[in-house]
This record gives sequence, structure tokens and C-alpha cells, in this order.
Amino acid sequence: MSPMTALPVLSETASAVAPAQAGGVYSLLWLVVALPAVSAAILLLGGRSTNAWGHLLGCAAPIASFALGVLMFVSLLTRDAHDRAIEQHLFDWITTGSYDVDAGLLLDPLSMLFVLLITGVGSIIHVYSIGYMAEDPRRRRFFGQLNLFVAAMLLLVLGSDYLVLFVGWEGVGLASYLLIGFWQHKHSAATAAKKAFVVNRVGDMGMALAVMLMFATFGTTSFVGVSAAAEGASTATLTALGLLLLLGACGKSAQVPLQSWLLDAMEGPTPVSALIHAATMVTAGVYLVTRSNFIFNEAPTAQTAVVIVGLVTALWGAIIGCAKDDIKKALAGSTMSQIGYMHLAAGLGPIGYAFAIFHLLTHGFFKANLFLGAGSVMHSMNDEVDMRRYGGLAPLMPITFLTFAMGYLAIIGFPLFSGFWSKDLILEAAFAENLVVGFGALLGAGITAFYMTRVMLMTFLSPKRWADDVHPHESPRVMTVPLLVLAALSAVGGVLYLGGWVVDWLTPVVGEEHPELGVPVWVISLAAVAVVAAGVAVAWVLVAKRDVPREAPVRVSVFTTAARADLFGDALNEAVFMRPGQHLTRSLVYVDNRGVDGTVNGLGGLIGGASGRLRRLQTGFVRSYALTMVAGAFVVVVALLAANLS
Repeated sequence: MSPMTALPVLSETASAVAPAQAGGVYSLLWLVVALPAVSAAILLLGGRSTNAWGHLLGCAAPIASFALGVLMFVSLLTRDAHDRAIEQHLFDWITTGSYDVDAGLLLDPLSMLFVLLITGVGSIIHVYSIGYMAEDPRRRRFFGQLNLFVAAMLLLVLGSDYLVLFVGWEGVGLASYLLIGFWQHKHSAATAAKKAFVVNRVGDMGMALAVMLMFATFGTTSFVGVSAAAEGASTATLTALGLLLLLGACGKSAQVPLQSWLLDAMEGPTPVSALIHAATMVTAGVYLVTRSNFIFNEAPTAQTAVVIVGLVTALWGAIIGCAKDDIKKALAGSTMSQIGYMHLAAGLGPIGYAFAIFHLLTHGFFKANLFLGAGSVMHSMNDEVDMRRYGGLAPLMPITFLTFAMGYLAIIGFPLFSGFWSKDLILEAAFAENLVVGFGALLGAGITAFYMTRVMLMTFLSPKRWADDVHPHESPRVMTVPLLVLAALSAVGGVLYLGGWVVDWLTPVVGEEHPELGVPVWVISLAAVAVVAAGVAVAWVLVAKRDVPREAPVRVSVFTTAARADLFGDALNEAVFMRPGQHLTRSLVYVDNRGVDGTVNGLGGLIGGASGRLRRLQTGFVRSYALTMVAGAFVVVVALLAANLS
């Protein structure tokens, strides 16, 4: 990004180093992806015979992958900092001319953290799903699709080539379509799945074009090859690559302008929402930008675009979350906002790459906690999602309340909780790079505190407003134990940054720059805490000090109306893309029917009619042919006489 008020930085850059070949425990790297993939195949193809134990196999696969991931992580810790990239060649995939693509996996500090997050948080969500989906007759299929999702995401982050990454990228899109529309008997779920699929195809076009441009420019699509060649490429090419990759990231991570699918995706079962928002799909865009740091570092315009998209989305999602009464949609707005913070940090370059990943990790803990907590509330409230029909649940659901509170304190950045550390670092980097970006990010923190306090008050602490046939109760242990684990991670996840560990761990991959602030760091922290406190206070005055009506007020401000309508994102898409697209399609169909088909059919009809009329002259009677010959001779004689007379 081209700084407006940048201050000096001390830097250490990452270098493109050929990874070592897999051996020892790393030779099992393929199993990390294969275990959930094989489990998905068994559960989706095995039929009813797997119903009795399908959920157990569904949980065992990601847990086993997590165990392998932990072993490899411990092994990586024993290696030298610049010798932590391991590549495993699986098979030769494409060999044509000078272009070779190996189907291979790359384990390095960046992909290692994603493996632990995906399999660790994913395993917790799987265990929770045993209780949440206990009464669903298609539970086995649900676990199969969950494992397909996990396997695709693991391939995405472990692929050693952009083309291999793209296979996982598309697999994640397919799995999300299946899971969002899992309850396909609901029209809203089927529509939401189709919407997510279509919007993501727009972003996928950017991703596909980026891969093609890499091949045309560098002759390779491997990370090592592109990284080595990027420094010699033109700025225009790298800018185009960065913008195309950003388009792909916007689709998967629900960033403006491709954010419209995310809130509708809440039609899927709550564990799906937790998996999408905490550990898999929406984090893919952040991974892509961070993994492609060697492109963005050489393309300042593309970096600036990433920062702008991240800041706009951070505020966009926060504003939407302020007006949502559906508890899952309020949390979805917060996901959009938090992913925006990650993109903002990644767009700042080496100053922010590590901070973006650190916030991604802590967000995975507290957002999974919040979504599963919301699912626990829904489970006890007859699947009611409207917070205006909650209230007073704290004493009736003490474990859910306390664990949800841990996630709440983490996401608003309460001191010493995980979100405080990671968001604070992003604010410091933002202020060091650009004051406008810094104050925008600070404003987003205040709005986050407001809407999350509103969720907390309306759900647990305000007077009860539920119907007479609802009997709130604590969820079973298979659901509350995962909540306790995630709550603990939400509270203490900040220890990952002790001694700058995350930054040191990621430096060989993304480089490092230390921002030099013009003020002490504690000033930024104090300002953030003050803004958060103000957001909490405003929510307390507007919610806790007033009666919450069971029906949403109709006469509201224009700002509330806009936030309820997702800031008119869907209306804009319909006006600018959908309706003109429909009219264009109808016009093309008309031209095709009347123009192209009309011409072809008309020509065929003309030839057929003319031939039919000519056929009538062929009667088979000698007298008819003789008369024709006489008529022809007469015409010739008349023509000759006319020529002589002239």
C-alpha cells in the first residue's frame, strides 16, 4: 500500500527456498488429506449400512488428521527456522511441452497452522454435531459432506501449486453448496446454496484467470517457481495477478463486493455455519493473499486494493450485525467484519501478514465457540433463531452462557482474551501505515462491541420473551464439552503471541517488518479499550435499559432499514447484474429464435417450397415434355429475332 503517513520500518524479507523432500513422519502428509476424503467416500457411497456408525467414522477421520498434524508440528519445531518447508510429490499430473504440474503437497509454517486449525476446530465441530444432528435421519450423509469439506480445505492449504490449490478451492465450493442446502426440503436453504454457488463462481473466474496468467507469464504455476520469477515480472502483470487473486479471495471470504452469499448461508445446520466461518471456507481468501505475498509485495496497487476491500468489509459487516435479530445472521455479519480485518492486515504487506494469520487463528477459536453456542441456544428453543424471542437464558443454560461469554469477551477485544491481542496488533499496524485506515479499523472495533453486547443482552440477560411451549434447558454433554474447549481457547488463545512466536514462526514464509509508531503502543491499546467500552455502554443503554419488543419495530431510522437490508447489497446486485442479465438473456433468446433459427428455418422452408413446386414439372408424360420443348424453342426464336431487330 502507498502510505499517506507511513513511518519507518525495520524489515526482514522472505526468500524463495526450494523445499526439502518428505521423509520420516512427513511421508504421512498425504494421509492428512486422505483420511477425511476416504471417510467422506465411505459415508456418501456406503448407503444405509453405514448409518449406525457413520457419525463415529466421521469424527475419527479429522481427529486422526489432527493427531498427524500435531506430530508434524512438533517435528517442524525441531528444525532450523529456514528449513521448515517440506514437499511431498504424489504423482505427475500434467506434462505437456515445457509445462509440468506435480500433484504435490507443501508443508511449511503457514500451511502447518492451517492444518492444525482446520483439523483441530473441525474435530470439535464434528463431535458437537453428534448431539446437534442426533435426530436427523440423514446424519450419516451430513458427516460425509463435512469430511468432504475438511478434505477439500486441507488440499487447498497443502497444495504445492496454484493448480492443485485450485482443485481444493473448487472442492470447498462444492462442499459448501451441499452443506448450505443440506435441508433441501426448505426452499430458503436450496436458494441460499444456489446463491453461494453462483456468487463464488464469480470469484473463481478471477482465480482461474490468475492461474492462466501465471502460466502465460512465468511458464509455471508452482509456488516456488512463481515466487522466484515474480521479482523479474512487470508491475502491470503483477498488479493484474494481484487483483485477480483478490477477486477470488473476495468470493470465498465474502468480502465486498462478493459478500451477499454469507448471511443467506445461515440456512444450513449450525455446525456448518461454525465450520464455514471459523475454520474453512471464509479463511481461504486470507490464506490465498498471504500465500501469494511474493506477488502482492511487488504490486503496491493490488496491496492498496486489498486494504480498501478489507476496511470496507470490516465496517460493512459490523453495521449489518447491529440490526440483525436472527442470532446466526448477527454472527455472520461479525464474521464478514473480522475477515475484513484479516484482509486489511494482509494488505499492509510484511507488516501485517503474520498479524492477519494470528487473528485468523484466534477468530477460529472464538467464532466456532459463538456459533456452536448459538446452536446450543437454538437446540433448547425449538430451533428458534429470533433473539427477540429469547431472554433470561443465563440461569437456565449456565454452561452455554459462560462459554458464549468467553467468546463474546474475545471478539470485542476485552483485555487479556485472545481477540484483544490479535486485533490490537492489527490496529497498531494500521496506524503505523495510514491514519485513515487506523481510525477506520478502530471504529469497527467499537461497532463490534456494540452489536455483540446487543446479542449477549438479548439472548441471555434481558427478561424472558419465549413462547409458552418452549422449555429452555442445557444441551447434552456431547455439545457442552466442545463448547468448554473452545471457550478455554477463546480465553487463552493469545498465548500464541507470547514472545512474538507467531511472527517468528511465519517469517520464513511471509517476511517481517516491524512498524515504528509515533506514539507508545499502549496508547493504541488504551484507545481500543476505550472505544470498546463506549460500544458496550451504548448497547447497554439501548437494550438493557429498555424493554425488548417481541416483534421488530417497523418505524425505524433509515440506517436501521439499510442494515436490515444488508446495506442493499442484494438490491444492488439485482439492479446492476441480475435484471440486466435476465433482459440480455431474453433478448439473446429472441434473436436466436427469430434471427438465427428464423434464418435457418426460413432458408430451409424456401428451398423445400421451391423444390416442391419444381417437382410438379416432372410429370412423366411425353406430351408434357414435348410441350415444354416447343415452349423453349419458341422462347429461343423470339430472343434471336429480338436480337436481330435491334
